[in-house]
Amino acid sequence: MSARHAFDPCQLGLWAPSPIAPGAPVALDLPGAEVVYAATWLADGEAHDLFTLLLEAAPWKQSRRLMYDRYVDVPRLQAGLFDPHRRRRKPGTTARAPMPQPLLALRDRLEAEFDARFDWVLANLYRDGRDSVAMHADDEEDLGPRPVIASLSLGATRRFLFRPKPDWAGGEAAQPLALDLPSGSLLVMRGATQFHWEHGVPKVARPVGPRINLTFRTADCLGKDDLFQV
Repeated sequence: MSARHAFDPCQLGLWAPSPIAPGAPVALDLPGAEVVYAATWLADGEAHDLFTLLLEAAPWKQSRRLMYDRYVDVPRLQAGLFDPHRRRRKPGTTARAPMPQPLLALRDRLEAEFDARFDWVLANLYRDGRDSVAMHADDEEDLGPRPVIASLSLGATRRFLFRPKPDWAGGEAAQPLALDLPSGSLLVMRGATQFHWEHGVPKVARPVGPRINLTFRTADCLGKDDLFQV
């Protein structure tokens, strides 16, 4: 294992945030990936109102997953929000509810701006710094060969990490990247991103408020394993 792959992604001092200024969406310098980042995609007031609405109205649930030989709590709460006029409902995954009108309007805006289709949203609630998501890629077969995922952050700022997959031959020359995602910021991942890169949100020791992450996805990617990623 190379030194680049050996260090702990939770050692945040090694991953300084990229100096990306607020403004229009910009393409991130990630070889083998297509990632667009907008630091201020939503205005502060709109982001605050949507955060407050979802914190109270979304059907938050504590999911569990099998890890080695026992079930453990997923370190965050989750909910599914769908467009009842589009997606095919599948039983037995997580608590779900229709998207509220403000979220439907944002979904329509995303589709128009990024030429994609988003039929449902997987919402994650990070209650404090102890909640996290491990490094992973959304490369499940159900997502298709070149998935498009739009990730919108609301609430407290948390650090988001990218690192090249250890088994990607082109990753030896690629450098990991860390972004501090403020409320209203947007990441859109598409193309071969999920097959060359992993991403995650590490735990933090300092006090931090709640954060909601919304990942807009297509209808075909609603499977039971999707609850445990992003």
